Amino acid sequence: MNDLSVYTNKAVEMVMEYGPKLILAIVTLFIGLWIIKLVIRAINKAMERSNTDISLRRFLTSLGEIALKAMLIISVAGMIGIEMTSFIAVLGAAGLAVGLALQGSLANFAGGVLILLFKPYKVGDFIDAAGYMGTVHAIQVFNTILKTPDNKTIIVPNGILSNASITNFSTEATRRVDMSFGIGYNDDIAKAKGILNDLLAKDERVLKDPAHMVVVAELADSSVNFTVRAWCKAADYWGIYFDMTEKVKLEFDKQNISIPFPQRDVHVYNH
Repeated sequence: MNDLSVYTNKAVEMVMEYGPKLILAIVTLFIGLWIIKLVIRAINKAMERSNTDISLRRFLTSLGEIALKAMLIISVAGMIGIEMTSFIAVLGAAGLAVGLALQGSLANFAGGVLILLFKPYKVGDFIDAAGYMGTVHAIQVFNTILKTPDNKTIIVPNGILSNASITNFSTEATRRVDMSFGIGYNDDIAKAKGILNDLLAKDERVLKDPAHMVVVAELADSSVNFTVRAWCKAADYWGIYFDMTEKVKLEFDKQNISIPFPQRDVHVYNH
């Protein structure tokens, strides 16, 4: 009974000593998280008012949120009674071990910093990099999030993107549409060329300067191939490409110009 009384008294003493501290620490944790949320929101709005680039804004807010939460956790640990020097020493050792284990993540962090500094792309750009293609939805601390044209989400590590060749389709305001059309060897080249020029001239999306180009590019095995090049605004690229493909087929059929397809003649010999 004496032992039970001793343990009970010690338990009561610990509850009396650490209970208020624990409750205060929990309250501080929740209030701190709420304050951090308000601070991050205020910083985000301030950067938005100052027209800070959206990519940099999201990166800095996410980085700031991580730093503030880390400081809050250290403060809460001190309120509970954990020695800060020991706690920081343990955190330092743990940070070293984690750093060695997460070298790839650190490379992704460094890649994110390089991307924001040199800006090979920004949020809203359509890029092709490291085998992935899509619109940049967000640049985070460790990853870049892409949205594909068919609405898939691709999360690409920043370390890969910072060391890869990047094709940015949104950098320039205009793009050149390259197309190829073939006609038969018995068809009238001048007539086909005139049809292609007329279709381009009638399309208001095709820019007048630089002028479009229609040339005979190849005398292939079964067709005479035209190369068609037209300049347009970047947003009109696919619209012109698909519309021209359809219009050329319809107009060639109307004007009795054939579009060859691969054929093979089979000769049967009777012995």
